[in-house]
Amino acid sequence: SEGKVALCVGVTADLTDRIKAGDIIRELAPMVGGSGGGRADLAQAGGKDVAKLPEAIARTADVIQSLAG
Repeated sequence: SEGKVALCVGVTADLTDRIKAGDIIRELAPMVGGSGGGRADLAQAGGKDVAKLPEAIARTADVIQSLAG
């Protein structure tokens, strides 16, 4: 929207002991030139590099797998 990226990550309550939404968003946000944070179940981030959004989306599964161990 308006040349900016908005990301939102949600993790269901049964998984927040293994992986946290805030951890996922902290890995993804720099890919789009931004930063973010949040709770274990919900996190948000903003960024400035719209061109990198497809790459961030494509790498999401890898980020989740690496954090889940």
